[in-house]
Amino acid sequence: MIKAILIFNNHGKPRLSKFYQPYSEDTQQQIIRETFHLVSKRDENVCNFLEGGLLIGGSDNKLIYRHYATLYFVFCVDSSESELGILDLIQVFVETLDKCFENVCELDLIFHVDKVHNILAKMVMGGMVLETNMNEIVTQIDAQNKLEKSEAGLAGAPARAVSAVKNMNLPEIPRNINIGDISIKVPNLPSFK
Repeated sequence: MIKAILIFNNHGKPRLSKFYQPYSEDTQQQIIRETFHLVSKRDENVCNFLEGGLLIGGSDNKLIYRHYATLYFVFCVDSSESELGILDLIQVFVETLDKCFENVCELDLIFHVDKVHNILAKMVMGGMVLETNMNEIVTQIDAQNKLEKSEAGLAGAPARAVSAVKNMNLPEIPRNINIGDISIKVPNLPSFK
């Protein structure tokens, strides 16, 4: 099971942190610092797996990471996860971010944190891997973006409400509305059509 997903830059500034186990805010910050120190001091030519820090569970857990340009992508997992499978998941996550942001950079993670969390939620939920097919994830994200654009935010809501009422085909306009003990008399209104 995935316990946490952390992204931080070369200076240890967290750019994304997602914990799938309950930790206090202070403990989360300590885990991020400890994980950065464990990962950043490693040489570039060594393997990308190491024992988890004391705060994240010690030798029962593993840190699996990749270093891309200025960012470290770190997955804290328990011993049941495959190291190579998680490395592949990191690669899919980075490629998906790259496709969605057209050359992802650290600023994209800062200014579009909601979109990054949404992409991550399509891949991992509750510490379990949901989807590893990048094309499927991108298709879902594109469909969501298209839906958001078609709704045009809250500005178009009143027009859509009027349109929905017009399309209801009511035989006549109700004159009295009764809700429990409350009775509302509707004034004479012009036809909706």
